Amino acid sequence: MNATPLSRESHTTLTDQLAERFAERIRQRLIAPGARLPSVRECARRHQVSPHTVVAAYDQLLAAGLVEARRQRGFFVREPRPAASAPAPAAGHAVRPTAPISATALVRGMFQPPGARPMPGLGTLPVEWLDVPMLATALRRVTSGHQLEAMTVRYGEPAGDLRLRRALSGKLAELGVPAPPEQIVTTAGATQALDVVTRTLLRPGDTVLVDEPGWSVEYARLAALGMRMLPVPRGEDGPDLATMARLIEAQKPADRPRLYVTVSVLHNPTGASLALGTAHRLLQLAQQHDFHIVEDDTYAHLAPAHLPRLSALDGLGRTIYVSGFSKILAPNWRVGYLAASPALVERVIDTKLLTSLTTPVMQEQAIAHCLEQGLLRRHVERITRLLDAARARTVRAAEAAGCRFGAPPRGLFGWLDAGTDTERLSHTMLDDGWLLAPGSLFFASPRPTSLMRINFATTQEPAFWQALQRARRGA
Repeated sequence: MNATPLSRESHTTLTDQLAERFAERIRQRLIAPGARLPSVRECARRHQVSPHTVVAAYDQLLAAGLVEARRQRGFFVREPRPAASAPAPAAGHAVRPTAPISATALVRGMFQPPGARPMPGLGTLPVEWLDVPMLATALRRVTSGHQLEAMTVRYGEPAGDLRLRRALSGKLAELGVPAPPEQIVTTAGATQALDVVTRTLLRPGDTVLVDEPGWSVEYARLAALGMRMLPVPRGEDGPDLATMARLIEAQKPADRPRLYVTVSVLHNPTGASLALGTAHRLLQLAQQHDFHIVEDDTYAHLAPAHLPRLSALDGLGRTIYVSGFSKILAPNWRVGYLAASPALVERVIDTKLLTSLTTPVMQEQAIAHCLEQGLLRRHVERITRLLDAARARTVRAAEAAGCRFGAPPRGLFGWLDAGTDTERLSHTMLDDGWLLAPGSLFFASPRPTSLMRINFATTQEPAFWQALQRARRGA
């Protein structure tokens, strides 16, 4: 991802080189729709060319339809044109951001080849931390003898492999979540679980409560499905319930939210966890206003088991619990699951069948083996030790670089205050080969902010902090 300097020795003009560099990043969505390009003066300084060269390059992008010029504001990446015009959102502060915001830049960044430079903006663990031999052994155990034939010549069970669902039931019991195997449905990762729930409970145009800041991919997914979002400020103890109540009551009865998507433990991006008192009041609010709560516990393996889960307090009454294994085992082990009330499970299975038929039995049974034999528990303990050490090193490096944290450092992610607009900073850092996750990604209505999300496991290199300091000085 390192950008080579523009070459004056090339047979291609500097204007064409600069235009193609921006065009390629726009096509790859490394620069988001709606993002502002660097000012002419800033771009000229960064690439050591004349302002005239930058203006000519931007004019090429304009002619190609990749950017638009806004009077006295600069050049902006064009938003994808909608297939049909949609009515403006009604009063009450609901937002419908253009999908995919710039979440796809982070998702695309996950497809780096093994051994590529670790990226501060990504949400995956370093390759060297993963235990591939454990997974290979588990696969061999569950496919030995005639087992391979049995699990490949027919579709798996609609709800998912029973062996895994039994193991998951025991795991959820450790968290206090009462979920027998019959109330668990496996999916192709936690993202599909979220999608299946949304498609089961909602229709385009429905209103959904979301945390802000929150996970950019979830905003993008909901926007792509045509949902209206009501962003609820997320603090150290959980959502701002007074604001949530006001937002709900400001809607017409037909537009009241039917779902709230949240992260109780190790919130992405701040790392905060829900306080017990807030959890109780939130469940009362859900009962009062008749909406379901989807509890995304994707990073459950990295969190202490004693932290309160809404699904444990509620007994899966109004809550739907979602989690998965790709974040702790390996990115391509797309095995997730959800636990819901008996009244919802059959509807959820019907939606799963329509979207993916069944899920991969081999991987599900391999994970069941790892759970049954305690292999996953030992792997998590090792990862937790590595992450604790990495977090301590990263915090020291960040403070030495003159940064501070917008929330106490916990879990995998840090909510870092870089002291300058991180959207602009991300463009500069991309030239040095670093993919950032600027804070604007984590707001349903993107806004300038000095905050950004960093991955504690992939920000230990001194080279990153040196590049960040250089970029901040030039911002």
